[in-house]
Amino acid sequence: MAELPDLTVFAKILERRFKGQVLETLEVSVAKKLNTTGAELKKAHEGRELIKVERSGKTLQLFFSGAQVLGLHLMLRGELVLIDQDAPPRFQILAFHFEGGDAFALIDLQKQATPTLNPKPVDVPDALEMEEGHFLAILSKKRTVIKTLLMDQHLLRGIGNSYGDEILYHAGISPFSIAKAIPEKSAKKLFASIGKVLNKAIEQLADENGDELKGELRDFMKVHSSSLGKTAKGENILSEKIGGRKSYYTKGQKLFV
Repeated sequence: MAELPDLTVFAKILERRFKGQVLETLEVSVAKKLNTTGAELKKAHEGRELIKVERSGKTLQLFFSGAQVLGLHLMLRGELVLIDQDAPPRFQILAFHFEGGDAFALIDLQKQATPTLNPKPVDVPDALEMEEGHFLAILSKKRTVIKTLLMDQHLLRGIGNSYGDEILYHAGISPFSIAKAIPEKSAKKLFASIGKVLNKAIEQLADENGDELKGELRDFMKVHSSSLGKTAKGENILSEKIGGRKSYYTKGQKLFV
């Protein structure tokens, strides 16, 4: 699943490549997840200029002239691909064809990727915009396992399974720790790790993608990988399911219960 760093980079690539262009045709191939009809979605966006592309939590938001916004949630297997006019992509959900011939598509084998016309504002803070005090207050009230809390999009938005592991490893905190049991000093370190890990990943992904949509890249992960076995420090990497998702960690990460 695409997480905050991936989506931040995708937004920047789309904006660089398509900002200022007029959407000639919005091709709706799968409409079952729309919050409106395919015809209404086309009417709202065709003939309008793409003003900017932003990431909000785990969604991309495409802002068009006329105050029209199209939200894209890639869900578990969704991808963004540039379109070769001679070879339309498989598993297409939406295709964006701009005047002049440039185009990209949202694809998903599982057909779960979700476009939303004019998504409503969300009060939950983004993981990179959240204040430290707010984060500490959340932890102090929750008996939730910390890995589960970091992934809860109703508490903070943008972190998923992969980066949840990376953040906890960076902070030296076991994913099985109880949120409210984490001492303030360690909780502050965890908050700092969120920013450091996510921002570093954005830099690495931006370098690897360039101006191409290469998809989710994970080769720089410290612990979240089934192929690593050991960390760069020589620690054994363990794995166990938390909330149905496989988590990776080391014994050296401190457990607070």
